[in-house]
Amino acid sequence: MKVLILNTSDISGGAARAAFRLHQSLLQSNIDSKMLVMNKKGDINSVIIPYKSKFDKTLRKTCAILDQLPVKKYKQIKNSKWGPFSPAIIRNKKLVNAINEINPDIVHLHWICGGFLAIEDIAKIKAPIVWSLHDQWAFTGGCHVVAEQAPLHSGRRAPRCSDLDTMCDKYTDQCQKCDFLGSGKTKDLSFSVLKRKKKVFAKIPQMTIIGVSKWMVDCAKKSAVFADKKIVCLPNPVNTNVFKPIDKCQSRTIWNLPKEKRLVLFGAISATSTPYKGYDLLIEALNKISSENVEFIVFGSSEPKNIPDLRYKIHYTGYLNDDVSLVTLYSSCDVMVVPSLREAFGQTASESLSCGTPVVAFGHSGLLDIIEHKKNGYLAQPFDTSDLAKGIDWVLNNENYDELCKNAREKVLREFELDIVANKYIDLYNVVISDNNGKS
Repeated sequence: MKVLILNTSDISGGAARAAFRLHQSLLQSNIDSKMLVMNKKGDINSVIIPYKSKFDKTLRKTCAILDQLPVKKYKQIKNSKWGPFSPAIIRNKKLVNAINEINPDIVHLHWICGGFLAIEDIAKIKAPIVWSLHDQWAFTGGCHVVAEQAPLHSGRRAPRCSDLDTMCDKYTDQCQKCDFLGSGKTKDLSFSVLKRKKKVFAKIPQMTIIGVSKWMVDCAKKSAVFADKKIVCLPNPVNTNVFKPIDKCQSRTIWNLPKEKRLVLFGAISATSTPYKGYDLLIEALNKISSENVEFIVFGSSEPKNIPDLRYKIHYTGYLNDDVSLVTLYSSCDVMVVPSLREAFGQTASESLSCGTPVVAFGHSGLLDIIEHKKNGYLAQPFDTSDLAKGIDWVLNNENYDELCKNAREKVLREFELDIVANKYIDLYNVVISDNNGKS
């Protein structure tokens, strides 16, 4: 079996890390796997790029910029709280040719934006396609994280539980008058992007969609573009041989963290500057907790210019680009908090549990697959910061804390362990290949 995994980057970003871990596990299972990327940061030979010359590399960077030109005329997008908007209009004939020359049995798409593939390019791939959804872009009019049907909280108020009910569902029929773009026009950019997806994906009968959580599966099933596709649920894998509990005192020594304090951890890429990751909500919750002798750790961001008004000391570690740093940091802390407004899966939550550190989060989206309420963590009412604070206190002061930690580790070993997940992917690949051969 020859598998080709496609992702814009090899190790930069949550989707890239998940795709790379799957790639490594496939290799260990003696599967002929290659990973094809636009931006290669690592040095693994089985990760390849189709661009050899400096001109090609510069051209692809330029294409990433050009891909954003249609978005520039929309003013709202400049202040969007929900991340990027990707039209995916720049064709990449060289990449498509490289894919087809490799002649894989399966092409496994992951995160393919940023000038990597145009929507139309996907239909030119000859091999059967499997697509893991790490965000909602594949079935929307261009947004990666579906926003509310009114402009997101622009400082006027904090999110409320009812916001889950106001999540935009235009992708279930036809995107238009896009709140994300601040557009009042029917035939705006979101309209044209979703129209293109409907037309292109209808030409690809051999496309299997993978939601990395039950929530993502539900979203994909409701969508206008994937309603007639085969959709399955397979989680992101965790390498439990790497992400494992490390002695807390030793870990704190490595990070020069106080041994006598109770440490609360929060982290994500651009953790403090990506509002849907919930940093402001967490600060609000931390000001409500009753626990004493607490300090707060943030990874994924450097210290901001305006440090929040918090009665606890805050440590900012900056961006962490290696697993060892993450493992020792997870192991250093007493509780991890994931206050996101949306999570396709919740990779930091699963990594933390794998290191034996309980997780507190709002009970919604992909996090529901990872956290078992009052068994390996706490699921607060979305987006109730008082209940989030209650959850943090509940974990920090729990008389059965060691059992929480044990349950945390066992959950990942049982459901997200790398080899277990990889074998499920291999089984799916075999079914897809068999179905394709039966139709050829």
